[in-house]
Amino acid sequence: MNPTVRRFPWTVGIGLLLLVLLASFALVFAKAERHNSLPVYGQVAEFSLTNQDSATVSLANLRGNVWIADIIFTRCPGPCLRMTRQMKELQDALPKKAQTKLISLTTDPDYDTPAILKTYAERAGSNLSRWTFLTGTKLQIAGLATGSLKLSAVEKKLDERATPEDLWVHSTIFVIVDKHAQLRGVYQTGGEDVDWTVEKQKILAAASELEREP
Repeated sequence: MNPTVRRFPWTVGIGLLLLVLLASFALVFAKAERHNSLPVYGQVAEFSLTNQDSATVSLANLRGNVWIADIIFTRCPGPCLRMTRQMKELQDALPKKAQTKLISLTTDPDYDTPAILKTYAERAGSNLSRWTFLTGTKLQIAGLATGSLKLSAVEKKLDERATPEDLWVHSTIFVIVDKHAQLRGVYQTGGEDVDWTVEKQKILAAASELEREP
């Protein structure tokens, strides 16, 4: 018998088997994508900071909740007011039954005492049962902001400051953390090429998805 004729059925069989395996893998990955479409960027490390009521807030207080975070300072003459307004929009858009929390870190703890943060929070219209403002030492803040949340903040030199309040260059992004303290999303808040309406919907959708995760 011609060897080619004998090998042909095996070739077809192997090809069919590969197709079945590829289809199975595709199905598994598709299911994984549906159930875990947000990537994991890293783990949030333990921290201990102070909120606007002078109470200690640690990672344990947030574990089990989805939370959205940014970094600002109350004397900021630049993007901070816009970011705070946008965080307020998220606060108002979240469903009342949602467990998602909002966290604003200060880059300027020497000035932003709990009392200053409390006044700023009240002016911003924040619901302090959902939205927390945090301060601490510069080292403590950097540990959470830069070390875990990928939120950068660099203090300007005196000769670089346009005004006495022009103190920091910092991230203008929002990040989202899941119930297991994993960083899961990064979203832009400003800039000519940023559509905040689109970004806001992405954040709200991510928060809803992460709340459904076990």
